[in-house]
Amino acid sequence: MSLAGELHYSDFYSDLENLINVLPPKIIKELRKKELTELVEIVLDIGRLPEVRYLNKTLEYLGKEEVNQEEIDYTTQRIESFTSDNRTGIPGTLHRISAIRNRKGKIIGLTCRIGRVVTGTINCIEDIVKKDKSILFLGRPGVGKTTKLREIARLLADELNKRVVVVDTSNEIAGDGDIPHPAIGKSRRMQVPSPEKQKDVMIEAVENHMPEVVVVDEIGTEKEAQAARTIAERGVMLIATAHGNTLENLIKNPTLSDLVGGLDSVTLGDDEARRRGCQKTVLEREKQPTFDVVIEIRDRNTLAVYPNVAEAVDSLLREWPVSPEIRKIDDKGETCEIIEEKVNFEAYVDKYLKEVKTNRKIFIYAVSRSIVEKVIERYKLDAEVTRNIDEADVVISHKSYSKGGAKILNVAKEYCLPMHFARANTTAQIQKAVKEALGIRDKPGDDYAREHFEERKAG
Repeated sequence: MSLAGELHYSDFYSDLENLINVLPPKIIKELRKKELTELVEIVLDIGRLPEVRYLNKTLEYLGKEEVNQEEIDYTTQRIESFTSDNRTGIPGTLHRISAIRNRKGKIIGLTCRIGRVVTGTINCIEDIVKKDKSILFLGRPGVGKTTKLREIARLLADELNKRVVVVDTSNEIAGDGDIPHPAIGKSRRMQVPSPEKQKDVMIEAVENHMPEVVVVDEIGTEKEAQAARTIAERGVMLIATAHGNTLENLIKNPTLSDLVGGLDSVTLGDDEARRRGCQKTVLEREKQPTFDVVIEIRDRNTLAVYPNVAEAVDSLLREWPVSPEIRKIDDKGETCEIIEEKVNFEAYVDKYLKEVKTNRKIFIYAVSRSIVEKVIERYKLDAEVTRNIDEADVVISHKSYSKGGAKILNVAKEYCLPMHFARANTTAQIQKAVKEALGIRDKPGDDYAREHFEERKAG
């Protein structure tokens, strides 16, 4: 396991020693008895047994003696001072040490998170990374978001010779110390003194250093989202992570929804609301998304890719089914399987049809009554054809009468009835008109969309 010929898997053990050596002797002695390959965290809290946690979420205790204040102090005296976000690290490594303080500010607990270089984590999305599109990663803590940022930074800087700047809050990406960890390759690193200044450093990176790519971890505030948009609008490729597990969660997050286009409340006209089969006030995407691609990290080996964020957001806001591309990679990071997530279209259609207004009465003029009734039967619509214009909720007529010429249609206009027209007296065209009249939208999986896609495209 190597990285650009510089880092080797064996380096991890000597690297880990730098962390182990700052711990109390009692803890070191117990650690020597453990398997460290899959180690994730070492947790020290006063009055409790020291813990070690592994990648598979297993928790084990180190010995039978509780941690005391002297042991916490012993460790803090052997490391760099903590910054305002209660984090520090060990120069030249990716390890992170976070402090827990009491109300008076005294450190009473430590979380030592193991940082390691893992290669092959982006093999499954390398084709996307090379397309010069801005990419946003979503996923819960611990699934490997930051690890992917490191490897992408190295790939873009070393293999594609791009000018890459890593905006490194709390030195999460490129490790502690003034010299960036070799895991990011030739990328330049700008350190962020405190989390609240991340937005400023993001803008500074673009204004002062002319990057082609900016890499940033954990966009979490509205101002950081605005900074991200500023970067993207200047034509800079942006690779970032954000709080939230799924694209749908992100859309509903008022602080960060701007990353995927933001939301705007729109009031529809009566006809449009009927056509869509929805309420008059709806949410729509306000602007172009900051990111071209969103990737949900569902677990360390499974990614859900939305290659067109604008299209995916629009579909989700309309409650249409969205089918991301699922990419699975084996444990060795070598074999990538690409599959398309299946959506239960039948269940969606059933749900949608239930939303259509019940007992709609349709008045028809110059179109086939039998075809209209067959459409109603086929889709199990709670609708019927009426002979009386004053009972109708909607009117369907032939396209030739769309500009007037029929007295009964003039009456329909006086009644302010929605009017829909079939271009021809055929099953396909009448079926389309009925669906539009009752607000049944074309959507993936719809029988009508499948059968008549070519006709719609040609027309």
